[in-house]
Amino acid sequence: MKSLLIRLTLGLYDQDITSEERPKVDDWLAKSYVIKDGLQYRFHSKYRAGEITLAQNGTAYLNSIGLNVKDLFIDDGDLGDAKNGDLVIAKRLLAKRGTPSAKVVEVVGRAQTYSVAFVSYKENRRSLLDIRTLHPAGVIMDEKELGSYDVGTVFKVDNLTSTIMEVLGNLDDPKVDEKIVLAQYNKHDQFTDEVIALAKSFEEVDASFYPERKDLRALPFCTIDPVTAKDFDDAICWDEKNHILYVAIADVSEYVKPFGPIDAEAMYRGFSIYLPHRSIPMLPRQLSETLCSLQPHVDRLSYVFELHLDRDTLEVSHSDVYEAIIHSKRRFNYEEIDEYFEGRLQPKNDAEKEVLAYINPLRKVTDRLREKRLKVGFDFRSDEIEMKLDQAGEIISTTVSEETPSHSLIEDCMLLANKAAASMYERGVFRIHEPPSQTKIQSLYNELAGIGIFVEPQENMKETISFIQKKAREMNIESDVDTLIIQAQRRARYSPDNHGHFGLGFEKYTHFTSPIRRYSDLIVHRLIKAIKANDTEEGSYVLRNIESLTIAVSEKERESADVEFRFMDRKYARWAAKHVGKKFKARIEATDPHLIAKLNDEIVGATLHVRSQIPVMLFDDVEVIIEEVDIATTKISTTVVQKIAK
Repeated sequence: MKSLLIRLTLGLYDQDITSEERPKVDDWLAKSYVIKDGLQYRFHSKYRAGEITLAQNGTAYLNSIGLNVKDLFIDDGDLGDAKNGDLVIAKRLLAKRGTPSAKVVEVVGRAQTYSVAFVSYKENRRSLLDIRTLHPAGVIMDEKELGSYDVGTVFKVDNLTSTIMEVLGNLDDPKVDEKIVLAQYNKHDQFTDEVIALAKSFEEVDASFYPERKDLRALPFCTIDPVTAKDFDDAICWDEKNHILYVAIADVSEYVKPFGPIDAEAMYRGFSIYLPHRSIPMLPRQLSETLCSLQPHVDRLSYVFELHLDRDTLEVSHSDVYEAIIHSKRRFNYEEIDEYFEGRLQPKNDAEKEVLAYINPLRKVTDRLREKRLKVGFDFRSDEIEMKLDQAGEIISTTVSEETPSHSLIEDCMLLANKAAASMYERGVFRIHEPPSQTKIQSLYNELAGIGIFVEPQENMKETISFIQKKAREMNIESDVDTLIIQAQRRARYSPDNHGHFGLGFEKYTHFTSPIRRYSDLIVHRLIKAIKANDTEEGSYVLRNIESLTIAVSEKERESADVEFRFMDRKYARWAAKHVGKKFKARIEATDPHLIAKLNDEIVGATLHVRSQIPVMLFDDVEVIIEEVDIATTKISTTVVQKIAK
């Protein structure tokens, strides 16, 4: 919905209105919220679309979307039934003096369009509660109807109509966890028959059908990915003699055309979602895991950056990007490459020998690239938890994944390609990361002072953060402090205009290297292909709704990450519920406004709500006892038993 509102704010061509959006546009046209201005539909100047922010006194403000304008004041009598975070259309009150104001005329989307509710039984009565807040779900259901469902029955709710859409299962069943987190964002796994049929219709790659593509099948490309990966977006090849890095990316745009059924579904999903036990792909598996995936020993269509590096400076002296055909010689996982670096892996055949011959020379290059990059950018350590589940959906184990030399090698290859892609246009899809606000920075300084790190501001933010990290290293809390620094920063996002990437220290940056799992990258491929072909019409077509697209993709990214985190939280809660009354080690992660700890024992990473009669400080190691677990909200309540000496 937000995408439609932004496009109507900026101007929406008739042909860009989807069949799902058409009834809304016609309705708003009839109500005069929207006018037709030449070939475009747009909001009448009297109306604005935006999000509601409630104030404490019952009044509110409208944060207009798609326009760089001041917020509009909304009096409590002009709010209607709009709630905090809701998407609304408001009419500007031009006759009023003072603060620019408006009146809500229609709520078009709730802050949470979809939610999950469950049947609760307390004090001898049943009720239907929101699974996040434990407040009444807002769905009208009488006692008799509620009585027909078991306690713990879980429903998907449409908040705009306050109706039940689907029965998901029961809280007693671990398998319902996935359904819950997907329902909250209206995500789904299955593709329509039309999408599957189209994905299956593509034939295997026959090089003779693509005479215009550059034939790179003789080059010894390889892929290096996690051991569980199936969607291989990127392959690399290093020409040591000529100092050329080839970064081959799956050519998804060859198969997924704009406004086709696969494209519409990919745009809706935005990103692949990776859960501990399986993935929910952005593209049908016939493409994501087969035809687009750069599998070994088969011909694959790719979009390749050829990057010529200066031997002394490692600057890209020349680059080109083109459509190609490659034939990956080997699929490696990260562990195998690390074993090779340690001298524990030997090539088994001529193909492996050819690939591995350039891996060590390439590592020397990427190590230098990383050293150079970190002079202007940052290296933040944050723990990424890998969780293993059993057949029943319960936790078997958790481990903290570590970045190894193989990860660094691939990362810096991809960063080079992404930078090269961003340099090709002035307006498009950029991955931006703006510097932190002074308010956030001052709050960070105060937190650090509480643990004995007194910040002496340096000449610039880079030097100041390096100073903080040095002090944290000396105290052996580098990862913990890096987490605080990350929390103090703005979130990286997509933008049609370049604002640089603070964290990486890059003047221009985008995402080019993962079109199988990120819709943003697919758009970048389409744009660069139009630029390369001097096709200004196609380039303009790609950019036409770029503002709304980058906002939508940024939101989809947040949703996908939230699904992944919330799923793991549900699994942690189920594990904790079986260990009530037991003691575990944890580390205090936050002290204000509440005590929060992270489990750091046989299971790691669970968020714990903490009570303590013992004075504790940030990053103290403690022993806690699990007192109570709420499976619905995933809240794990604990009490500190003792502090653990470091």
